[in-house]
Amino acid sequence: MADTLEMEETSSAAVQPDELGLPSESYAPDGRNSAPRTPRLGVHARVLIGSAASQLPIWGFSMSYGIFQDYYSNNWTLSGSRSATGVIGTTSNGVTYIAMPFFFALFSKRWTRYRLPAAACGTVLSAASFALSSFSQDVWHLVLTQGVLAAIGSALVYSPTTLSLGEWSNSPNSSCNRAVAFGLCLSAKNIVGTTSPFLCRALLDCLGFRNTMRVWAGITLATGLLAVALIPPPPSALSTMRRSTKIPWTFLSHPTFYIYSTATLLQSGYGIPQTYLSEYGRDIVGVSSTYATLLITLINFPGILASFFFGYLCDNRRLQLSMSTVTALSALTSSLAAFVFWGLAGTNGGGNGSGSLALLVLFAITFGFSASGYSATWAGTMNDMEREAANSNEAIDTGFVYGLMNGARGLGYVGGGLVGVPLLEAGTSGTTIGNLGYSTTYGPLILFTGSTLACGGLSLLWRGIRSCRNCVASPS
Repeated sequence: MADTLEMEETSSAAVQPDELGLPSESYAPDGRNSAPRTPRLGVHARVLIGSAASQLPIWGFSMSYGIFQDYYSNNWTLSGSRSATGVIGTTSNGVTYIAMPFFFALFSKRWTRYRLPAAACGTVLSAASFALSSFSQDVWHLVLTQGVLAAIGSALVYSPTTLSLGEWSNSPNSSCNRAVAFGLCLSAKNIVGTTSPFLCRALLDCLGFRNTMRVWAGITLATGLLAVALIPPPPSALSTMRRSTKIPWTFLSHPTFYIYSTATLLQSGYGIPQTYLSEYGRDIVGVSSTYATLLITLINFPGILASFFFGYLCDNRRLQLSMSTVTALSALTSSLAAFVFWGLAGTNGGGNGSGSLALLVLFAITFGFSASGYSATWAGTMNDMEREAANSNEAIDTGFVYGLMNGARGLGYVGGGLVGVPLLEAGTSGTTIGNLGYSTTYGPLILFTGSTLACGGLSLLWRGIRSCRNCVASPS
C-alpha cells in the first residue's frame, strides 16, 4: 500500500511499481516509462464484490454467536460448564485478529502470488472446523473447533483478500480510495451481522445445534470459494520483477503506532455485548427469542452506515478532522452508550421481564453505530503513518502494520472473553445499585465494557498532552 516500500532492482535496472498499489504507469522492458494505463472499472468491481462476499464466511458465525449463547441456556446437552461457552465468541474473534499479523506479514510481500490459494485453503479449514464441531461432546470441543480452528481459517481468508483490496484501491486510477473501499467492505460485514443472527436462529429452531453447524459449514464453503474466485490476482503477484521481502521496521520509532495500537488493545470489552446482550435480554428483560435475536441484529445493522461514515470522515477533504478526533468520537460514544443505556436497563423493581427493552434497543443501535466505525478508522491511521514515513524518508509496509492493528484487537477480544466469565460470576454476589442494570449479575460486565471502550479515545488525550508540551516548549 505504501509508495515508499523498498524494492530490489533487476539486472536491467527497471523501475518497480508500487508494492501494494496498482501501478499508475506501465514499464517497458528497457526501464523506460510507457503510457499510463488505467485499470478497467470491472476489475475494481470484482475486487469490491468479492471482498464484500468474503465477509460472510469470515465473520458470519462470530457476529451471530450471541444467538448460540442464548440457545445453550435452554438446550445444553454437552459435558462441561455451560458458562464456559461465553469464551467461544470472543475467542473466535480474538484468534482471527491475533493470527492476522502473521498472515499479513507472509502475504504482504513474500508470498503475494499465493494470496488467493491461501484464502481458498482458509475457507476449507473454516468449513471443516464447523462441520467437525457438530460432533462435539464436551465444551472444550466447541472452543477448539469453533473458537480456534475456524477462526484461523477465517484469518487466512481475511488477510490475503484485504491486502489485495488495499492494493487495488490504493492506485491513483482507482475508482475509490483505500479508506472508502475498506469502509464499504466493513459495511458488508455489518450486513452479514444483521442477517446472520436470524438465519442462525431459524436453523437452530428447525434443525437443532448439530445439523445447524453442518449447514453452516456448507454455507461457509460455498460463499468463501465464490468470493475468492471473484477477486483477480493482485498486480504485485503478476509482476516478474524481484522485490525485497524484508519488512521495514522503522514505524516502531514513531509514537503514532503505539498510541493507536494500545488504544485498540485496551478496548477489550468491545466483544462483550455481542456475546451477552441476547442472553441479558432473555434473563433480565424477559424478551422472547425473536426479540433476543433482534438485539444482536440491532448491534450489527447500524454498522452498515457507520463503517462507510467513519471511513469517509478519515478521507474527507471538506471537513478535515484529525484521526485522534475521529477515533475518540467512536470510542467515547460507544462507552457512554454502555454506561447510560445498558447500565440503566435493569429490572425496574419488578423482577425478570420488567426491564426496559427500549433502553436496550437504544444501547444496541448507539453502540452498534459508534463501535462498528472504530475499525474503519484504521485505514486513516495507515494514511497518517504513511505521511510520517514519507516526511522521514522511510519505508513502511502499511499492510503489515494494518495486520498488527488487527492483532491488537484480537488480544483485546481474548482478554475480554477471559475476564468476562469471572465478572459474570462475581455479579451474583455484588452490591445492588437500585433497580438498574448495574444491580444484575451482568453489572460488572457493563462497567468493564464501558470503561474499556473509553480507552479507544486514548489518541485524543495523547494529542492534547503533546499540544500542551509544545505550548510550554515554545518561546513566549
